[in-house]
Amino acid sequence: MCTAVDNGEIIILSDDEDDDDKEDCDKSCNEPSVLIVEAEDVKKNDCDLPPSALDEDLVVTFSRRAEVLPHARYDCPVHPFLATESEVGAPVAENKLFCDQCFCYICDKLASTCEMWYHKGLCHSNSHKRSNFWSQLRNTALLGRLKGFDLTLSDIDAHLRHAEAMLQSFRQELSAWFLTFQKGKSFEEYGLKVHNQQGRIHDYTEVYEFVSSFLNKADEQDGRAAAVLNLGAAEDFIRHFQVTGALIPQSPTANPAEAKGMLLKRVISSLQRQMVMADFTPEFINKLQEFYKRLSFPHELKSLKNRLCVRPWDDVLLVSVLKGQNVSGVRTDKGKKDVLIEQFSIVLLRTEALQQQRRYKELCRYLRVVQTDDPKLLQQVQDLVPFFTSMEGDFTSALHRFFPSVNAPASRLTPPLFMTYFYIFKFATAPKLVVSQHDQICFPAVAWEPIKDAKPLKLVELVKFALRVQKCCSAVYNDTQCWTILLKEVNSAALPAPSPQFLHETKDSVNSILLNMNGTNIHIPRFFLVVYPDQALLLLVTGALSLRILNGALSPALTLLSTFQENVWALEWLWETLSVDRLSAFVHEVTQEIENTTDGGNYVHLLRAIIPTLSSSTESWDQQSRGY
Repeated sequence: MCTAVDNGEIIILSDDEDDDDKEDCDKSCNEPSVLIVEAEDVKKNDCDLPPSALDEDLVVTFSRRAEVLPHARYDCPVHPFLATESEVGAPVAENKLFCDQCFCYICDKLASTCEMWYHKGLCHSNSHKRSNFWSQLRNTALLGRLKGFDLTLSDIDAHLRHAEAMLQSFRQELSAWFLTFQKGKSFEEYGLKVHNQQGRIHDYTEVYEFVSSFLNKADEQDGRAAAVLNLGAAEDFIRHFQVTGALIPQSPTANPAEAKGMLLKRVISSLQRQMVMADFTPEFINKLQEFYKRLSFPHELKSLKNRLCVRPWDDVLLVSVLKGQNVSGVRTDKGKKDVLIEQFSIVLLRTEALQQQRRYKELCRYLRVVQTDDPKLLQQVQDLVPFFTSMEGDFTSALHRFFPSVNAPASRLTPPLFMTYFYIFKFATAPKLVVSQHDQICFPAVAWEPIKDAKPLKLVELVKFALRVQKCCSAVYNDTQCWTILLKEVNSAALPAPSPQFLHETKDSVNSILLNMNGTNIHIPRFFLVVYPDQALLLLVTGALSLRILNGALSPALTLLSTFQENVWALEWLWETLSVDRLSAFVHEVTQEIENTTDGGNYVHLLRAIIPTLSSSTESWDQQSRGY
């Protein structure tokens, strides 16, 4: 049944079983059983206008054809294109036709300017991107010498395009220079006045200078472009050879074999630095390495063939070592053993890079396990581990790195190095520089800066450090300046004299501490520092000085004695620890030094104040000192 209402809702009901009502209902209601329709107000503006009304309001004032953008010939909307795989003989069908915006797929320029558009044997008008033949030809044409690096068009930027043009020009100019070398020069042309001398002089120097000039320009380019230019130049000059039977001047650059070696080493050095320091992707580094391996190395340069074997920073073994997950530098993968062995030049570059990034902890992990082709030079860099640990702010670990049970870096310290470390530990500051050799941290002109999260060592730890270094390093033990900075530290303030009993008992304690040092370990009992902590440390260092005086002359001694001006009682204690003979000899040495020194008179009053108090019953440490 259907119900119609003029206003409001319309409800249509249908029954599939009622045949009579079906005929009367709207045909559009034959599917649903119930349909509820709400009436809506319809605006007159929303109603469709009849075509006649629209035509009356429409007026065409201007029209133009769609603009055709630049496109490859095979995509031309004007002229049809018939694709073939490798037809190069002549244009196929209407392929030779082109519009003003058609580009040559091979040359990547307007078809109207393509010189090979109709060329028989290599007809560019048939080229298209769906053919491997034409795609490879396009890559060769657009990449030029960059194709040898296995680069794709998506890899190329403006810098690399400029590099390719530079390589093309370099090859042409280099050929001319090498041809001149092959021809040689007569003695007169070379500037030599030799009569009746046959032969020609073949000097490679001009070729060497030309290549060097090009490499200078290459190093000024963008990172990837510089790498490509260096290797591209190497590909050209490495093929040069010596002229048979030629007369060669006595100069390294005059001989092609020696000159090529110098040039190639320069290229290698530049590329190694870029591979480590630059932000190259592992894929690009691998392409450079593969290109280098394909070079034709002459016999005299065979030893340089593997110099570009550089691990990328994301190498599995290298990453595990830097993170501290691998402490041996050895990794086994599917039965294959991988050892962290790198050229020393690469070790230096990684050391520099990690310092610049302030990744000192990772640098120490790397240096402790890496192996190299020059162990002696590597040892010099590994001796910097205590310094790098200090830069991390961990002075406790730095002290531990100085004194391993075998091959202690402290044993190779020089007096300037010792004093530098002494001030690093004392003030928690360090020179602001990147180093690759130990002596570099001693440069006086370098500014010092606070070490992040570092706290200065306490006096007792400073004293322990100094005495331990003296134990294993004769250079520091015999140097007066090293003794002076230590004595100044324990004599920095005027200290009240301890009791006579303490002074007497301390002799045995000091003797026990110094002579019982096990290797480079030193143990200071707690009771030793309880009553007079500062005085005890002063007497400990003074006792060590006494043993040094007993072992031999110490000059200049006046600067040492001047450190005791505020604590004369400690100097008196020093005299009492010396034997009569050694004390007399020492006083004689000091007297001679005073006579030979312009300001020696300033120390006379100090000696006169102490010498009368010397006891004739001093204990002899001559025999004991042999064990220190």
